[in-house]
Formats: sequence, C-alpha cells, structure tokens
Amino acid sequence: MEIIKAIILGIIQGITEWLPVSSTGHMILANEFIHLLGGQNKDFVDLFLVVIQFGSILAVVTLYFNRLNPFSPKKTAQEKKATWSMWFKVLVAEIPAAVVGLLFDDYIDEKLYNWFTVALMLLLYGIAFIIVEKRKKEATILTIDDITYKTALLMGVFQMLALVPGTSRSGATILGAVILGTSRAVAAEFSFFLAVPVMFGASLLKIAKYGFVMNGEELGLLLVGMTTAYIVSVFSIKFLVEFVKKHDFTPFGWYRIILAVVIFAYFLSR
Repeated sequence: MEIIKAIILGIIQGITEWLPVSSTGHMILANEFIHLLGGQNKDFVDLFLVVIQFGSILAVVTLYFNRLNPFSPKKTAQEKKATWSMWFKVLVAEIPAAVVGLLFDDYIDEKLYNWFTVALMLLLYGIAFIIVEKRKKEATILTIDDITYKTALLMGVFQMLALVPGTSRSGATILGAVILGTSRAVAAEFSFFLAVPVMFGASLLKIAKYGFVMNGEELGLLLVGMTTAYIVSVFSIKFLVEFVKKHDFTPFGWYRIILAVVIFAYFLSR
C-alpha cells in the first residue's frame, strides 16, 4: 500500500511542479483524503516530499541536456559562451529566494504551511494570471539570450514569492516573467532552468539534515516516488512547452481559483 501512495505522490509531483498550479495545494488535498505515507515517521515524510523533486530535476536535465551543458563538443565557442551567460543569469535569479528562504524557512514552515494560506495564494495568483493575460502586453523578450541580468534578478524576486505555500514556484516565476515582457515560451523554459539549482539544493540539504541514513523500505519508497516523478515530469514539461505555443495561461488561472474554492469549501465545512 505504501508503494501505491509513493507512486501517487510521484504523479502529483511530476504534474504540479511544472504547471503553474501549486504542488503544495495538491499535496494537502491528497494527504487529506488518502493519508499519504501515513505509516512512515514524520521526518521521513518531510524528507520524501522534498527529495522526490529530484526526479523532476532529472527530467529537465534529460530534456535540455544540450542546452544546459556549456561543455558540449557540439557547440561553437559562441554557443558555449551563451550557455555560461544563461547559467550566470539563473544564479542571479536564485539570490532573492536563497536569502529570504534561509532567513525565514522555519517561520514559513511554522506559520504559513496550512490549508488557509495555500487556498488564499491559489485564489490570488489565479486571479493575477487572468488579469495579466487580459492586458495582452506585447512580449519584448523572445529568447533567453534577451534576458538581462536585471530582468533575471526581478524574475528571482517573483520566484521568492513562491516561498509562501500555495503560490507555485513555476507559477510565480512565469507570471513575473510575463509581466516583465517575456514571451510565454521563454518564461516557461527559464522557470524550468531556475528549478534545477533550487530543487537540487533543497534535496541535498534535506538529505543532510536527515543524516543520509534510511532503511530499505524508506529508500525503496523514495526511489519509487522519484522515478514516477521523473517519468511524469517529462510528459508535463513537454505538454507545457506545446501548450504555451498556442494558448495563454488563463486556463491555469481558472483552475487555481476552482481548486481554491474546493479547498475553502472542504475545510470550512468540516
């Protein structure tokens, strides 16, 4: 039974990590109804919910390996330089979330990790997506090369907002990028790349805190969850890339609003 729960978690992670709909909101709902990993100790569950993201990271690395690799022998010197430039922009964009996250991590876990905060953020950012898309602002940043360091830092500020549960890391980054004049395709792609160091660092830190010690059952559950998240993430990323070529993010805005209403209705009626 725990294996099935790990697979369910992997599916939820693989879908909601990349789509701007909040993985946290979906995890809370899923846990409420089926008590995911209820037979495990709390420390391992906390570890699992973070480290499972490593599977999603590997999906990005797999799909964009050549784009992300500055040492590729297939690239010209100019292309390698552009790749390094992209990575420097990614690192600049990580600064706001890294600083605020380190300072307020315990406070966020203690005060904000609850259903009300998640539902409220789902609602507010859902409305924000609809408003931003109605503005129909013409995109001026059409490739990642067009992103300046200033724009990257501002995108990082939006990503920082995702430290509040229910916001969605990809959702905040994409919304901010579109507001700053980035095309939807570039916004989605840059959000993928921003996730690599963030999620890798979070996974490594959580494993270090746990002590790098897991029994056979725990390791098995983690590997199942990560593998599932990897497979599902590959399809989710491909779906979003194709989706933004023909559509805007309004459907995700409405989805967030509906999910927020469902969460409010469920918890307030208990």
